[in-house]
Amino acid sequence: MRVEWYGQSAFHLSTPERSVAIDPFADMSAMAASRGMQFEYPPIADVTADLLLVTHEHGDHNGVDAIVGEPTVLRSTAGTHDSPLGTVTGIASEHDEEAGTARGPNTIFVFELDGLRVSHFGDFGQSELRPEQAAAIGAVDLLILPVGGGPTIGAEGATAIIERLSPRWVVPMHYRTPRINFLETADAFLERSAHVERLERSVFETSELPQADGPLVVVPVAP
Repeated sequence: MRVEWYGQSAFHLSTPERSVAIDPFADMSAMAASRGMQFEYPPIADVTADLLLVTHEHGDHNGVDAIVGEPTVLRSTAGTHDSPLGTVTGIASEHDEEAGTARGPNTIFVFELDGLRVSHFGDFGQSELRPEQAAAIGAVDLLILPVGGGPTIGAEGATAIIERLSPRWVVPMHYRTPRINFLETADAFLERSAHVERLERSVFETSELPQADGPLVVVPVAP
């Protein structure tokens, strides 16, 4: 499976047969300027996908027009859904520690691609993963998880989820890089990780990752 990170929480996962885009964004310059923020990831454009997942309705996650073609779109919707990739499970969660009253709902998505079970946590902000959420997620091969704190979990919360789910691979997201000037860096999270593979590109193939005795944290370069 090919995994490409576009920055923030935006990913494109693909095989020669199928592909899925998650939490895309378009041109964020106007919104960033209005808030006095730096957001310099290149706008996503001309990316095709069979399935498009939006974990929540914030502007840096719901740029559906950045994905071309006619993908099946699931927008922040909990439940069990049919899709071109097969069954997709959407698990209700919150963007904050106040039951969603501060920043709203968030959806954890779980799906299979290339025989691998993937979970993307969106802007998960709860103080911890509830037992019923962990049960609904189940066994995971690839876990894509926010680690930058602020409106989402940080190093401690992300580490606890990894210990709970025991995935094969973890890709951190939604943290400070040279492209953005908010959130925390991934450093505190990476310091807690026993096995880290730092890449030189923003894209990788899961088949080319090294073996590790425990969850391998894969860190693509910010685009």
